[in-house]
Amino acid sequence: MAQELDAVDARILDIIQHDAGLSVAEIADRVGLSSSPCWRRIKRMEEAGFITGRVTLLDNKSLGLNFEVLASVKLALPSRENLEAFERMVRDWQEVVECMTVTGAVDYMIHIVTTDMHAYDNFLRDKLLGSALVSDVQSRIVIRVAKRTTALPLDLVEDVRKSSST
Repeated sequence: MAQELDAVDARILDIIQHDAGLSVAEIADRVGLSSSPCWRRIKRMEEAGFITGRVTLLDNKSLGLNFEVLASVKLALPSRENLEAFERMVRDWQEVVECMTVTGAVDYMIHIVTTDMHAYDNFLRDKLLGSALVSDVQSRIVIRVAKRTTALPLDLVEDVRKSSST
């Protein structure tokens, strides 16, 4: 790790990854700092790349986006050019909320969120299978989400564990 994180940095990261809407003063109060040093730590972590952005999480069900699919995608020819072309295509598809290159019998796992089975069928036919790059798609419909979080397990970060134990 280029820059080390201490226990206070980790606490700040944990707080903002659970609620990015808090003010610097609220964060500072929770970690026992005044606002200025807390703000400097946050700025340093942004500049170091530990913090890459802040977002508001939305509830897909409340918005009528009730249909989720995990799809395994195999490319017809997984060359460097085709991998890059597929990844460019996927970035433009708003239904795809995650796309990961994986090991094994397929090339990608993608997470699709849409309104219903018919909308997914259209996405599958028109976009995924409509691309000459794709040779096979195996779809897994999400029945229930047992856990969903964007929070990273900061207790596993080596530098944080060292500074917490001293």
